[in-house]
Amino acid sequence: MTRIIDTITGKIAAQDPLHGKRLLKNLAVHDARYFALAEIFFRKYEAILRQEGKDIDYAIDCYLRMVEDVQAETIEFARSGRYTSSTFEEVNQRVYGRPETMQYYMHGLILSQFLWRHHYEMFDYYSTMLPRYTGGVLDYLEVGVGHGFYLSHACDALRPEASLTAVDISETSIALSRKFAGEGRIDYRLQDIFTFEAGKKYDLIVLGEVLEHVEQPLALLLRLRELLADEGVLFFTTPANAPAIDHLYLFRNVEEIRQLAESAGFRIGSEKVLPAEDVSWEMVEQMRIAVLYGAFLTKQREKHG
Repeated sequence: MTRIIDTITGKIAAQDPLHGKRLLKNLAVHDARYFALAEIFFRKYEAILRQEGKDIDYAIDCYLRMVEDVQAETIEFARSGRYTSSTFEEVNQRVYGRPETMQYYMHGLILSQFLWRHHYEMFDYYSTMLPRYTGGVLDYLEVGVGHGFYLSHACDALRPEASLTAVDISETSIALSRKFAGEGRIDYRLQDIFTFEAGKKYDLIVLGEVLEHVEQPLALLLRLRELLADEGVLFFTTPANAPAIDHLYLFRNVEEIRQLAESAGFRIGSEKVLPAEDVSWEMVEQMRIAVLYGAFLTKQREKHG
């Protein structure tokens, strides 16, 4: 049987040969685990599409529209050195408040989970490291669930008695996550994390590519520190120099991200840095190529005099 990842990349290459060549180059470096996970992921996604009366061609169209957006944003970023939006209201008018835009953007991002090498490798890092931290986890919180892939993995990785809470301001994300991660053990909350009343502390909090979407990322990390148990762990990811239609906070380098985490009262236990392009680190810095950063954090110990 033909692998669905080959079908997807083949159809993309037929419509955009240059981008397709890049995707095929990425596939060549992956191992058997990648292809096994990709098959499970995309077969599940294909079933969700069928439930909505759509097919994989619809998803590919969405992906190519998203790629066009990223290319346009990248050109403008190279010219100006800034993202095209800097406030939540701007992004809300351009993206979040436009259901049609949100639909194609979200479906495009789903495909990027395995088509973009740095997106998959960050998940691989997270899933490989997670068992070190899940032993005592009874309360799990995810903020900004996106399409629900990380949430779905958490359901499989955590103990059966663990409870999971998912908080997001996007109806589109919540609806898609319900289909991808299921209902069962997960308590979905359509609300802002700053008004979210937890009533408890969480042993593990996941924040996947959210900081770049807010005006004050320090305030968000401080809020999550409040919600984190004293011995708990926060896993977060965020990119530097990654223009997109809904990115508004610009991290100019990885060190800025590290300093932000430390300013919020966290200690970095483990981290992963993944450039979006397969080039030297010197070229990444010189050309301001996008970098995806991820880290497992714990609370800094308070100093007593």
